[in-house]
Amino acid sequence: MILGVKKSISGVMHMNHYLAVDIGASSGRVIWGTLREGALRLQEIHRFGNGFHEKDGKFCWDIEYLFGQILTGLQMAKTLGVDECTLGIDTWAVDYVLLNRKGERIGEVFAYRDPRTNGAPERLHRHLSFQEVYEKTGIQQLSFNTLYQLFVHDREELEAAKHILLVPDYLHYRLCGVLASEATNASTTQMLNWQTQDYDSDLLALLGLQRSQFPDLVRPGVRLGAVLGELVREHGLPRCEVISAATHDTASAVLGVPAQGTSWGYLSSGTWSLIGVEREHPLTSRLAMERNYTNEWGAFGTYRFLKNMMGMWLIQQVRKEADDAYSFAELAEMAAAAEPFRSLIPCNDSRFMNPPKMTEAIRGFCRESGQPVPATAGELARCIFDSMALSYDVYVRELQEVTGERLKQLHVVGGGANNGFLCQLSADVLGMAIYAGPTEATVLGNLAVQMIADGAIRDIQEARDLIRRSFPVRAYAPRPMDSGLLAELRAKYRSLG
Repeated sequence: MILGVKKSISGVMHMNHYLAVDIGASSGRVIWGTLREGALRLQEIHRFGNGFHEKDGKFCWDIEYLFGQILTGLQMAKTLGVDECTLGIDTWAVDYVLLNRKGERIGEVFAYRDPRTNGAPERLHRHLSFQEVYEKTGIQQLSFNTLYQLFVHDREELEAAKHILLVPDYLHYRLCGVLASEATNASTTQMLNWQTQDYDSDLLALLGLQRSQFPDLVRPGVRLGAVLGELVREHGLPRCEVISAATHDTASAVLGVPAQGTSWGYLSSGTWSLIGVEREHPLTSRLAMERNYTNEWGAFGTYRFLKNMMGMWLIQQVRKEADDAYSFAELAEMAAAAEPFRSLIPCNDSRFMNPPKMTEAIRGFCRESGQPVPATAGELARCIFDSMALSYDVYVRELQEVTGERLKQLHVVGGGANNGFLCQLSADVLGMAIYAGPTEATVLGNLAVQMIADGAIRDIQEARDLIRRSFPVRAYAPRPMDSGLLAELRAKYRSLG
């Protein structure tokens, strides 16, 4: 069952105070959005760190800390003069919270990088093949998908769980007491049947779970309700209505792409790189399945047909292991000065998922594959950026082959849009125009859903027009590359696996 959009509980339209809570794997923000003189203005009012931690040999999120940071952000909004607002939340996907019959949390909240799902897909597909699962869900096989996490989860905890909520759904519940399963994020579980538009009964049976353990599905734009009065009084919060944004951060990021017309693709460049196109219908062909492309549900009747690949996680970890001695801009400058295409790594190799030391994992791969071993920070950064650009090339070419559509431009949004070196390098390798920005596409997509629900703007195209007017976008034209060298590099990258 998918619930429709409710009317505002406050009766207030065009509220013009919209708060976006955007929580990623390494940090979170509370951003205040307002419409002024035909443009969308942003003000960051709270920023906080995030990251999984190890507890009793498990990698977990501190979910109560995150909830507390949302309350802090609301308190700060109040001190800045926001007395009434709407609020939307987006986070990463696939991770979940179990609640008992009293509505209390059961156990820890596992992080998707926990190794407990290693080998889980192979074990699950002994019971139901990946082809059968793909035909039902259209979702790519990633070992950390919720389907596989639940397959290996402790049975006693699952049997004690009255409710299973994804992370943003849990945060909604804590704020306004409403149980709901937001569809763009729920689709990433690999458990939604795109034809029935609900959780798949065969997959639930395979996991030994009941449909009643998952709340009703809601679409982006649904008004979930007011923040609980007890929270408002205890913490001094503004009067705030929670609206279900596209709670999967990639879904929000794609909504924030300032594209026009057709024949465009997107690259949401953050901890992960997600490269794809927006479609009106899922594409579950055999070729799409074999190439492991996914059909995640988007807002307003769209699907995100895309490929996941390791993104800025690689350089983030290298920088962290160097005690943050260099800024990301400095690493890009050092990479530009280093010898190009000297060493390459397959970005999606599982050894880079969560190694004890990313620097050593990269050097170890180069050593094993007979390539020069990156020694300096600049050589490491160059290895990463060269490899990322070539992986984009692989996936854009695949994307065009699978969809039968030729892309004329690629929009890069998210933090990676700030990396001018990587954007230009990618344009050169792809031979395609790249439009970089805005960096805050995820926040903008979150706010766009709230403004559409509020009646301030009509639809997503008007939202994209507004974003394009409000924020700069930088164009990168491809520079000529020697065709022989490019063919050699493509062949080398493919040979790495």
